Amino acid sequence: MEQRKISFIGSGNMARSIFAGMLSSGYKANNITATGRDEAKLKNLTDCYGIHTTTDNVAAVKQADVVILSVKPQMMEAVCADFQSIDLSNKLIVSIAAGVSAKRLNEMLNQEVNLIRVMPNTPSLVGKGMSGLFATVNVSEKDKHFSGDLMSAVGEICWVKNEAGINNIIAAAGSAPAYFFLFMEAMQKEAIAQGFDQDTARLLVQQAALGAAEMVVANPELELSTLREQVTSKGGTTAEALRTFNEHHLSDIVSKAMQAAVQRAEEMEKLI
Repeated sequence: MEQRKISFIGSGNMARSIFAGMLSSGYKANNITATGRDEAKLKNLTDCYGIHTTTDNVAAVKQADVVILSVKPQMMEAVCADFQSIDLSNKLIVSIAAGVSAKRLNEMLNQEVNLIRVMPNTPSLVGKGMSGLFATVNVSEKDKHFSGDLMSAVGEICWVKNEAGINNIIAAAGSAPAYFFLFMEAMQKEAIAQGFDQDTARLLVQQAALGAAEMVVANPELELSTLREQVTSKGGTTAEALRTFNEHHLSDIVSKAMQAAVQRAEEMEKLI
C-alpha cells in the first residue's frame, strides 16, 4: 500500500479497526495520527499501536495528506467547523459517517473537497468487513485506488457509482451483521428452550453460521439457492424448517427490513 500521512479525526472502534488493519498489512505506524478528547485513551493507542495521537484536530488535519472523518454523524458539523479556514484542496477527505452526504460535508467544511464516502461494517473489527465506497467527481483515480487499498486492509470492498448507492450498502452490509445476530439470537433462545445450556446453544448456532458463511466463500461458482438445496432433502427436517420460514414470508420480512434501513438512511441525510 502507498504510504501517506493519514490523520483519523476520531479514534473509536471503527477507526481503530481500520488503522489496525493497515498496520497488519505493512503500513508504517509513523504515518498514522489519531485524535480524541481522552488523553489516557490516546496514550493507550500509542502504546498498543505505535501511532501518533493528539487532542488537536486542527494540527492533525494540517499535517495530513489524507483525513479520515471518523466521528459520529451528529458531531460532524461541530468538528468540521474547525477546518473551514484550512485549505483542503490538496488533501483526500474520507468520511465513514452514515447519513452525511457529500454535499452536506462540503457545506460543513465551507469548501469543495476531494471526498470519498465509505460505509464499513462492524466485522471490520476482526478483519472481515464489507465496505461500500463512493467517490465524488473530482477525486483522482490514484486517490480511489488508495482508498480501496485502505479499506481492503479490513475486509472486502464494493464501489458504487451513485451516492444513493451508499444507502443500499447500509441495508445490504452496513446494518446486516445485526440481522444475522438477531437470527442467531432467536436460534440460541430456541435451542435453550429445547434443553441446551446457554454456552452449548451459542456454540451450536455460531458454528453453524460460521460454517455456512465459509461454504459460501469456498464455493463462489454456486448460487446461494444451490447451496440451500444441497442441504435440503425432500421430505426431511430441513425442508420442514424451510417450509415454516416460507409460510411466514421470511423473504418479504427481509425485503421490508432492508427497505426500512434505506428509508431511514435517507431520512438521516435530511436531518444532519
